[in-house]
Amino acid sequence: MRLESMIPSIPAELVAALDHSCGIRTDTDLLFSGSSLDIIKKLPLGTVTLSDLEKFTELAAEQASVPGHRGDEILADIGRISEKHTQASCGVKELDDLVGSFGDSRVFEISGAKGSGKTALALQIVIQRLLADADSCALWIDTSGDFSAEMTAQLVRYFDITVSNKVLERLQVSLGFNIEAVHDVLEALRISLSSSRAVGPRVQWIVLDSITPLLLPSLSAVSSQGHAMMTTFMRRLRELSQTFGITILVINGTSAAAPFNQSSAFASTIRKPALGPSFTFMTDCTLWLSKMKDMPDSEGPFSVHVAEVFRSRAMRSKTWCTFRIRHGVLSSTSDL
Repeated sequence: MRLESMIPSIPAELVAALDHSCGIRTDTDLLFSGSSLDIIKKLPLGTVTLSDLEKFTELAAEQASVPGHRGDEILADIGRISEKHTQASCGVKELDDLVGSFGDSRVFEISGAKGSGKTALALQIVIQRLLADADSCALWIDTSGDFSAEMTAQLVRYFDITVSNKVLERLQVSLGFNIEAVHDVLEALRISLSSSRAVGPRVQWIVLDSITPLLLPSLSAVSSQGHAMMTTFMRRLRELSQTFGITILVINGTSAAAPFNQSSAFASTIRKPALGPSFTFMTDCTLWLSKMKDMPDSEGPFSVHVAEVFRSRAMRSKTWCTFRIRHGVLSSTSDL
């Protein structure tokens, strides 16, 4: 910080004298150019008294310092957030056990081919959480314009028709068709969460559906610019997650894997998550979804799907479970 920006807290005459006589222009220069006695010896006689110089140096140090926070208060806040997040569930016990629940300050990648249930899973996780915690909000960033308000309302009514309107009010949807627009959305969220005047439910979930069209056009085998952009963006997501206790679900597309995907427990898996091999190390868990078959039923047809952990910081890789989807609702296959 330049000392000029601290005028009139520090007299303009002193700032000019420090610049001309000592080469001191910033708060760093003032704090680390020697003691106040060393500095005053270089100033013209009568410019400032030693006590005043020490006072202005303390003022510069105070304005340059980050506000302090008590460790016990931070620990208590983290405990409250973790306690809430540990209750997070998608409503299918086998899926919850597979990833160690969908809570905590983590970034999940949900990948799979079209029709595998990625959006349905993310939506059900968010709806279940909003129903369980009236103090939470969710931010859904739609990068393709495919978000269905009607399907969301139906899902909420399926789980609890009595509070459907109140739940939908706590689900914020933002459009972001390019990486710059999504950065703007995240920055607005960061400013809002950082404000001490913020009241009411806080955003505890972010869904990015999907990240593939934002980053894939920039990735190239002959340039590292796209990879740097991807790394910067994912680092920003992780900082948001860790700083504010947010769970982030990132939906990703697929690319070909020849002859098969070695990260999978099944040799029949011939696709892999998009955005390259390094992307999976930028999240805490990579969950792969695939559709097995459609099944007729007296209560209505449903489809059977497989969820598999490709990589996780907390759980075993190459573990899997099955689930079913009927009318957009995920449920267990244990009763089939």
